[in-house]
Amino acid sequence: METGLVPSSSTNDRPVRSPLARLKAFDDSRPDFPGEHLIVFGLGVLLMVAGMRSRTALRRGLFTAAGTALVGRAASGTGGIARVARVVKRLR
Repeated sequence: METGLVPSSSTNDRPVRSPLARLKAFDDSRPDFPGEHLIVFGLGVLLMVAGMRSRTALRRGLFTAAGTALVGRAASGTGGIARVARVVKRLR
């Protein structure tokens, strides 16, 4: 004897999002603070230089990868170097 009721599942109500996707959505929704991308860029460059000066291959690889990721993060986004490039392009 079926009642015809279908149990609701949480996967049909809202999309399943990974923790990384939720973190990216949070980061996209918050306002930038002045100099944020410049600070991230500087930290990335420092990590890359520290990686080049490290003695062990593992430390070199980890520091350089982290520094490269931070430089890429600084270059992307609405308040980053991409915005500066758009402003400079308009000035020409």
